[in-house]
Amino acid sequence: MRCALRIAAWCAPVALALIAPAPRALAQAGASGGEWPTYGGDLGNTRYAALDQIDADNFGELEVAWRFKTDNLGPVPEYQFQSTPLMVNGVLYSTAGSRRAVVALDAATGELLWTYSLHEGARGDAAPRRLSGRGLAYWSGGQEERVLYVTPGYRLIALDARTGRPDPGFGENGIVDLKQDNDQDIDLVTGEIGLHATPVVAKDVVIVGAAFRTGGNPRSRSYVKGYVRGFAVRTGRLLWIFHTIPLPGEFGRDTWLNDSAVYTGNTGVWAQISVDEELETVYLPVEAPTSDYYGGNRPGDNLFSESLVAVDLHTGERKWHFQLVHHGIWD
Repeated sequence: MRCALRIAAWCAPVALALIAPAPRALAQAGASGGEWPTYGGDLGNTRYAALDQIDADNFGELEVAWRFKTDNLGPVPEYQFQSTPLMVNGVLYSTAGSRRAVVALDAATGELLWTYSLHEGARGDAAPRRLSGRGLAYWSGGQEERVLYVTPGYRLIALDARTGRPDPGFGENGIVDLKQDNDQDIDLVTGEIGLHATPVVAKDVVIVGAAFRTGGNPRSRSYVKGYVRGFAVRTGRLLWIFHTIPLPGEFGRDTWLNDSAVYTGNTGVWAQISVDEELETVYLPVEAPTSDYYGGNRPGDNLFSESLVAVDLHTGERKWHFQLVHHGIWD
């Protein structure tokens, strides 16, 4: 007797196929065991799973198994749902709604297991990167399970994956304020820094990038800088910071002429970060500096803008870099 193949669909355009697990693969050879534990399937972001239950012959037999509407997870409905849900141990985790809530659902039935949302008030209203974002990260260690995400107001939150409650041992009551301990002054309410991408967790280190208003429409030559940081996953303690615009005395500072490194900002890592756990290396795709299309205020090659930078997973020290465009003015 042939079983009907069904899919689980959300109100927004995202779907999860309920499929049989496949044998485990290597760390960067795709998602294994029928699960999807990180944004790109694995830490290399291969976005691949070696599954074969659904194919060209039976695709037409797929049916909707359940739907979950996100309309009420925020003050207004969201029409740009971009999150990639994670699935671990039969539970689906995702950010959702215009407040960027976190939900846990039974992957087989769509039943809501728990939800968490932080009302950030004026800070959330001023955020340059709002709505549900790209998703979240999952971590497990021993008997502990956590999901971690970044709010629109740029806070890193760790939740108990079983209950949805903030982890009291992480930061302050489960929250690390990412506008602090950032080697620069950022207004806690109006500072224009945030993140749509998910945090990345590898070997008990949480890595977080930064995003801003579009660099093509700067209000001035001065702006917030997009430093990248690593935190201890159990405590939220800051482990390292990589300055995408080098500080005085750091490698690359001399590529910013006329002291332009002092006021220039952006150079964030707003896309997904990849990690090679075997090499203990983090790969950072760094964006352009402030003013995408005009470089007169920032003479020089402008490291590490428009570069791929490899840093040590545990220390954040630069291993190597390749700058794709010197002094970019083409975004």
